[in-house]
Amino acid sequence: MPRRARLSLPGIPWHIIQRSNNRAVCFQAEEDYQCYLYYLKEFAEKFGCAIHAYVLMTNHVHLLLTPAEADSAGLMMKHLGQRYVQHVNRTYKRSGTCWEGRFRSCLTQTEDYVLACYRYIELNPVRAGIVSKPNDCRWSSYHANGHGKVNTIITPHEQYTRLAQSDANRRQAYRALLRTHIDEALTQEIRDATNGNFALGGKKFQAQIAKAVGRRVTRGVAGRPVEKIATKDGR
Repeated sequence: MPRRARLSLPGIPWHIIQRSNNRAVCFQAEEDYQCYLYYLKEFAEKFGCAIHAYVLMTNHVHLLLTPAEADSAGLMMKHLGQRYVQHVNRTYKRSGTCWEGRFRSCLTQTEDYVLACYRYIELNPVRAGIVSKPNDCRWSSYHANGHGKVNTIITPHEQYTRLAQSDANRRQAYRALLRTHIDEALTQEIRDATNGNFALGGKKFQAQIAKAVGRRVTRGVAGRPVEKIATKDGR
């Protein structure tokens, strides 16, 4: 069965997950993290992707970005993945890929869901039990979004900038936001949409995306269609 074409529209935020092959470690040393972020910045700028949030885990990566063109995110991920694999193979005297096939992605509704993805991404190390608070993860955009550390990779999304008028108040509001409980249903919704290449958002947003791309953008109903049983009068 041919794989479904990736949902892609310019100006609509994407949540992306890229996992390592067989869940193996893809970042072994500090230089690996630095290399990945270096190429992330280079190819985000080259192909027109505004990066809003990220976290680099030992065996996978989360990104939240907005592409300028329909193919911006795909091109960025292609070149980023290839260049990082070259680094890994050269450094560790190995061959082959370190990524698990295609990266996973979903289009994300701006209202209600973009900031949810910010939180989902930057709290990932906490949920995984690696750190007790997001500030303890070095390889995360939280230091920029939550504390104002200079990070030339990051472009704040409009929903982030609307949290407050001043930078200091905005960061304070964002830190407070990350301290609130993330509803498990919303967490699962983000996972399902990203893993399934669906549209993450309300029904109106999903309908708009479906119309724009000309196909279904939500999970279908499992099983065969129910056949209509004719009555005596043929109805």
